[in-house]
Amino acid sequence: MPNLSKPIRLLLVLAALAAVALPAAGCGTSTADPARGRVLFRLKCGVCHTMAEAGATGTQGPNLDDAFAAARAAGEGGDTIEGIVKAQVEFPRPSNGDTAVSMPADLVTGQDLEDVAAYVGLYAGVPGAAPPRVPGGPGAQVFANNGCDTCHTLAAAKAGGVTGPNLDEVLPGQSAAMIEESIVDPNAHIAKGYSANVMPQNFSTLIKKSELEALVKYLIESTSKGGGSKGG
Repeated sequence: MPNLSKPIRLLLVLAALAAVALPAAGCGTSTADPARGRVLFRLKCGVCHTMAEAGATGTQGPNLDDAFAAARAAGEGGDTIEGIVKAQVEFPRPSNGDTAVSMPADLVTGQDLEDVAAYVGLYAGVPGAAPPRVPGGPGAQVFANNGCDTCHTLAAAKAGGVTGPNLDEVLPGQSAAMIEESIVDPNAHIAKGYSANVMPQNFSTLIKKSELEALVKYLIESTSKGGGSKGG
């Protein structure tokens, strides 16, 4: 994305992309899922962008809260921001093939793009936005912030995901070191019945060390059946 943190530049972009934004809003027939978009944003965009509601603190790309705060203050709504996000993901500027300075085109596409754009349209630049709070302590919050509940079953989190292993079944007896490895290097040991490269590979970048420790502690305490906290 270009550096939209300056209000004047952002307003120019808003005007230039108005034709894109209006159709993007649809006529009440949108099938976008902002909750799913939040998970995708964390995985695909949070490494490079800051956005408070996502708990994302990336610095390689623009701070999206700063970028769109001016638009919201000027009276622009989420539909306009959603349209801008779609246009910039599909046609990033500058587009020079250097991922260090240019967002790759089509980072998310199709329904994934619809969901991410809807999510950013709802929350980017909203004053006071923050990740939704969940019960269970710091580790439970990390579990929720990173969308673990969308892929895994964990009774303590009232999560029923089936894309990845049932954590209540596979974690008892594992050490803290083993659980941490399964998060930061998920292909090191693939659970029976599951394929490689399904779980995101960038949690070591997305999750701070202190958050990772809290998450591992939470998982051990939530699934321990007498041996989960041994070792590590």
